[in-house]
Amino acid sequence: MLGCNEDVLSIFEFFTGLDWGRRFQSAPMSGAEFTDLITAEQPVTTAVLKRGYEVEEIVYPFGEDRRYRRGDPVPWLLVTMMPRLSDDPDELFDEVSAFAKTLPNQPPAEHYRALFEWLTATLGKRHWIERSGSSVEYLEGIRPLFPDARYLHLHRDGREVALSMLNHDAYRLPIALLYDAPTDAGVRPSEMDAVDVACEPTDDDPISQILASRPPAEYFGRYWTDQVVRGFRALGDLDADQYLQIGFEELVSDSRATLERIAAFFELDAGSWLDDAAALVRGVPATRYETLAPTERERLDEACRAGARLLGREH
Repeated sequence: MLGCNEDVLSIFEFFTGLDWGRRFQSAPMSGAEFTDLITAEQPVTTAVLKRGYEVEEIVYPFGEDRRYRRGDPVPWLLVTMMPRLSDDPDELFDEVSAFAKTLPNQPPAEHYRALFEWLTATLGKRHWIERSGSSVEYLEGIRPLFPDARYLHLHRDGREVALSMLNHDAYRLPIALLYDAPTDAGVRPSEMDAVDVACEPTDDDPISQILASRPPAEYFGRYWTDQVVRGFRALGDLDADQYLQIGFEELVSDSRATLERIAAFFELDAGSWLDDAAALVRGVPATRYETLAPTERERLDEACRAGARLLGREH
């Protein structure tokens, strides 16, 4: 929606797929090291695509006339971000890589700022906004890098988020591994042999088994709550004018007015782009919570309760 504003560079899913151990480090890194960080593949995404699963957010145009085919180890920035910025994502990726290599030895925060400002100027924009799903999870890590930034938290009913992630292949795999969630056959990843996201696909390799199963929804509710709790730990260090919460339901039901609030928060000019953005609303997706058995609903309720309380969404 914010990308409807011609002045805004919408940096889509930049931080989410970068190496978790290095993306927010404080120690300086060279331009070459920074380039390695931002041009690496995301192994979970590769594992999912190799096994033929579709992920809606992945818009790279795989094909014989492109650099990569489906199932190849694709650099993370090419998976979702570059195709949304250019009709030739491979060329833009090469330009980004070449620029990143020229950067001096400096903390990652300075690298990110330099890259985002370069992209903004190169693509003829005035402002940049980075948008990543689940970014509340690493607010604690990103806030020190951007202490003066403004943070918009868009959230919805955690139970529906959990059920959405359960049906999202690129979420189901890492969450099942993180929480050791059982497969449909009752086998946990910790009980499997050689669980490795880089393994080659077979009908019964551990990664394929996990992707083919539907673990209990409560594990995804726990993940959602843990994200919210981690995010709220970092809020105390933000000034009141740096943080805005918007409910997804509010954005859908009163789109134009809600977008005006968001635009004002980011100090963006109002204009016809707000109408274009509001026209993108497709309504609230069909809910899944009521389709669960009563015992499943109870366990999911409990898993989401702490996060819902923090967001004022008690149920």
